[in-house]
Amino acid sequence: MKPGLLRATLTLLTGSVAAHAIPLVLGPALTRLYSPEAFGQFALLWALATNMAVVGCARYEFALPLEPTEPRAAELMALCARVLLAVTAASAATAAVLMLWQRMPMAWALPFAVLAGGAMQWLTMWATRSQRFGLLSAARLLQQGGGAILQLVLGLLKAGPLGLVLGATLASLGGAWMLARPAPAGGWTAMWRQPLARLRSMALQHKDFPLLNTPHAFMGALQDTLTLVLVAAWTGDASAGFWALALRYLKAPATLVGGALSQTLYPRLLKAESPGDARALVRRAMLGLAALACPLAAILLLWGPDIFALAFGARWAQTGELARAIAPYIALHFVASPLAVVTMAWNAQAWALRLALIGQCLFFAGLLLGLYLGGLQGAGWGVSASMLAYFAYYFWVLANWREVPHESRV
Repeated sequence: MKPGLLRATLTLLTGSVAAHAIPLVLGPALTRLYSPEAFGQFALLWALATNMAVVGCARYEFALPLEPTEPRAAELMALCARVLLAVTAASAATAAVLMLWQRMPMAWALPFAVLAGGAMQWLTMWATRSQRFGLLSAARLLQQGGGAILQLVLGLLKAGPLGLVLGATLASLGGAWMLARPAPAGGWTAMWRQPLARLRSMALQHKDFPLLNTPHAFMGALQDTLTLVLVAAWTGDASAGFWALALRYLKAPATLVGGALSQTLYPRLLKAESPGDARALVRRAMLGLAALACPLAAILLLWGPDIFALAFGARWAQTGELARAIAPYIALHFVASPLAVVTMAWNAQAWALRLALIGQCLFFAGLLLGLYLGGLQGAGWGVSASMLAYFAYYFWVLANWREVPHESRV
């Protein structure tokens, strides 16, 4: 990595380490306060909320780093705010349907979770635009660490699965509140008075984000949602809890390192002097991530069951076997996660969407075949096997990309 990219990444990484350390350290206590069934119910609701929140602003927030002037950035912020309110309203309607279905008793909390998650993502890109990496670290600490502490307190108060939902939602709202400073040009009140004609013009200018990146992001989040639904339907809520806990811990390193790297990699790719410089930046990031991912996968394959049984207690023993099964997939995901911004920076979102759809098909083919042949652990091995060729092809194409459009750079 170049010195500037490394320094910015380390700034975010420092805050992220603390942010993720708190929930990881408190995890063994949480698994003793909440049952696998409670984790399963929370995971289903939170996955659905995340699925909607990830497209809460129709991905227009990712265009914020492309706007060099404050007045135009304020217009884009106004557009994001209006879209997020519309998506939150739609989530309220979804919650009403789920409550009638009676499969998700906490569905009434869905719009609050969607608003919190969407606002956090939106305002994270607002802070990324001005490269306020110290503030981003603090907000992530409040969101992740504060959420785990709240869940612990609510667990001690016997709040049940609702405690998991409220803890995560309130902490995300707090993180978004931190990132809302400084306000856009003219202030937050003036943002709501932006003329509709300007907002329509801004929406058309950045139409690739909702048209191409939104389906990509939605399908990526939908993968987690449908996975939990299928696991719960096939093997019960407790198995959904096992899957959710395993992914929460195993994807934590990818979230930690990947989130910090992607937020610094994206603006630097936009400013790359040449296609060769951009490819070299991606290759260095890829190799650095692989050097971290391989040892993590080896540890899980060798000692995953023992580590999880010791940390979380006997009733979570199946989580360790699942962790071993999905270790190869987790290693590949670790490398791929921060590289999602590369195709946005290179105006290759249409290609990324097409490839992602193929990846979705392969993922669910492996998941369903594994569930049929071997239950929960079979699903883990099936996913790991089916995604190997997909990620190998993805990494090769990014490392050898032939054209990096200059018009995508600021």
